Amino acid sequence: MTAEELQTIIQGGLPCEHIALEGDGRHWYATIVSGEFEGKRAIQRHQRVYATLGAKMQTDEVHALSMKTYTPTEWAALNP
Repeated sequence: MTAEELQTIIQGGLPCEHIALEGDGRHWYATIVSGEFEGKRAIQRHQRVYATLGAKMQTDEVHALSMKTYTPTEWAALNP
């Protein structure tokens, strides 16, 4: 899987203000900013992203996904 394919899948199921992906096709590192993360703990945010990937996580198309998830407000504070 390419970064573009993974980004398309995530953005198809989760409105993202920002998404950045790095990886080797199986192991991925993502920074994701979404208004849907408001009021959610980190585990809930990660579960929301995993839900967009569905079976791709179970079938090993995406072997590992490490994430940093932010609300737009949190992201703006980190990137003045």
